[in-house]
Amino acid sequence: MNVFRILGDVSHLLAIIILLLKIQKSKSCAGISGKSQILFALVFTTRYLDLFTTFISVYNTVMKVIFLICAYVTVYMIYVKFQKTFDSENDSFRLEFLLVPVTGLSFLENHSFTPLEILWTFSIYLESVAILPQLFMISKTGEAETITTHYLFFLGLYRALYIANWIWRYYTENFYDQIAVVSGVVQTIFYCDFFYLYVTKGR
Repeated sequence: MNVFRILGDVSHLLAIIILLLKIQKSKSCAGISGKSQILFALVFTTRYLDLFTTFISVYNTVMKVIFLICAYVTVYMIYVKFQKTFDSENDSFRLEFLLVPVTGLSFLENHSFTPLEILWTFSIYLESVAILPQLFMISKTGEAETITTHYLFFLGLYRALYIANWIWRYYTENFYDQIAVVSGVVQTIFYCDFFYLYVTKGR
């Protein structure tokens, strides 16, 4: 495991912690897309099913469990604990527009046609577009809270560091995963769109 992956994981975890602290401190989930958080919870659930079948390392297992817990705590806070502050009117992105093509693609393009592999592939494809409801919400309202932009910034940094991780692994291990790399690049492009919105909205 190289430094880029570790920093990427830390950046990813930091983004989630920032979001959770924001919700808990303000007792509000205003400006946060619950639909994006549902998609991320689905991403972690389908990706980390190998927790029950494969042990890689203590670090790997602990990080997977933490991401799963954080994802579901976030969804709970938005839809249960602070439901009254949730802006459902502006969180209106149609999830089927993402879930249907991602599901179809995961059956058509994968490493092997087995249940766990298809679900892992589904999680990779879904993660690349899971932020779209949040970006749609920001573009629709024309505003983004400072904490929300910090959350998105660290998510974008996580993806950028993972691209660096893939480049490093390609040159040091001759490892290349086309599905992960292409999906990661697509996801990074969406975060570039966020930074464009961030600058043009004067945040």
